[in-house]
Amino acid sequence: MIRNITPLAMMLAIMAMTLAAVAGPTVERLDKDAEGLGWKLGTQAYTFNRYTFFEAVDKAAEAGLKYIEIFPGQKIGDGVDGNTHHSASPAARKAILDKVKSKGIRLMAYGVVNGNNDEDWTNIFTFAKEMGIQTVVCEPKFEALDLLEKLAEETKINVALHNHPKPSIYWDPAIVLKQLEGRSKRMGACADTGHWRRSGLDSLECLKKLEGRIKTLHFKDLVNDGQGPHGWHDAPWGTGDNNVPALLAELKRQGFKGLFSFEYEWDWETSLPAIKQSVTYFDLVAASLVEDGFKPLFKKDLSNAIYEEGGWTTHETSVCTNGKSGDIWTQKRYADFILDLEFNCHEKSVNSGVFVRTDSIQDWLNTAIEIQVLQGDAGNPKHNVGAIFDVLAPFKPQTIEVDAWNRFQIMARDNMVYVTLNGQATTALDLNLWTEAGKNPDGSKNKFKYAYKDLAREGHIGLQGHGNPICFRNAQLKVFK
Repeated sequence: MIRNITPLAMMLAIMAMTLAAVAGPTVERLDKDAEGLGWKLGTQAYTFNRYTFFEAVDKAAEAGLKYIEIFPGQKIGDGVDGNTHHSASPAARKAILDKVKSKGIRLMAYGVVNGNNDEDWTNIFTFAKEMGIQTVVCEPKFEALDLLEKLAEETKINVALHNHPKPSIYWDPAIVLKQLEGRSKRMGACADTGHWRRSGLDSLECLKKLEGRIKTLHFKDLVNDGQGPHGWHDAPWGTGDNNVPALLAELKRQGFKGLFSFEYEWDWETSLPAIKQSVTYFDLVAASLVEDGFKPLFKKDLSNAIYEEGGWTTHETSVCTNGKSGDIWTQKRYADFILDLEFNCHEKSVNSGVFVRTDSIQDWLNTAIEIQVLQGDAGNPKHNVGAIFDVLAPFKPQTIEVDAWNRFQIMARDNMVYVTLNGQATTALDLNLWTEAGKNPDGSKNKFKYAYKDLAREGHIGLQGHGNPICFRNAQLKVFK
């Protein structure tokens, strides 16, 4: 039973139930741009701690992940004695390495691990070096840092100080930075973007503070609905409160290169579909941050557009309505893509929209997905800016000013359509949840005669002219298929 909860929580609850029922194939990655940025997306094996390590590796491979971080104490599996631990026998270590190699996965980090004494720490680094691990993730006592610095230099293995929530001694980046002052560049931080939220901190500001010291990340998107540790729990990336596009944009600005360990600590036994969805989202956002591959949506002379003569004009990089009703459409049809554009509502209450995957231009109302553009408040969250019109409200209310430029990034991949407005993750539409014509998953009605799950997964892109003065500029498209 779904209680009286927010629209976002309602959507996430429905999504979770649907994802849990779907196993699905191995993820087809779109990771060219992510890899070009030096970003290595893997998983912390703790995500699958209800399973053996071998099972965790299989699940990571199914999610399309190429890297893994092990934690101390996971049963190895398949009859191999022992756990993933620095005390593991030579036979167990070989079995671990053979397993990841068989799946095309690379061991990258070990943690969160702590030593009880100097000998223990030495064994941890010896183990890491033997296993080809690049980073030891830990929360050592302050007095152990001199030894860890020495071991890091001797073994050429990085140390990353991890931030569990309060009362962890490293919960605040200021504490981490103080302990790293004057120390080797091999000493840095493991930035856990979820635990910062649980400690009442802003993840984006924490990343900024740690610039130049981030060695690896435990990456999360969370919702704050009173469930999970400290009232927060994991959600598919792009659907939570952590504003993943802003975090990734900041890491790109910093020039971060390294491991993102996917750590999903919710729906432990049924999390794989949500992880797969998040992997695709990561790839899309990474691709949105790389200029290479984007091309103008329309030619300057609009020769590749469909529109009524006299309805639209071009001005340098913009296309504007001439005060008449009538939409402008691409001649080509597109399936999976990133659309990046800006829009300007020149008067109050301007109403417009961006159409994607429109199967029939003549019946656009029923065959297009419309991302709403509106200056002002319609009185219905599903009709406000950033909404999927009449279908899905933004996570949080969004407002735009009159005669100001605003930026949409619209990302479509298979059943998912994501909207980012002015750098803020705004809407995430899973077409598969809309199973009934005229009805939304939350029980509200919509005006469309087809269930969204049955809409074409490719079609024309259009900009709406409602007779209102609006301009769109810098409309760029990166096409995957």
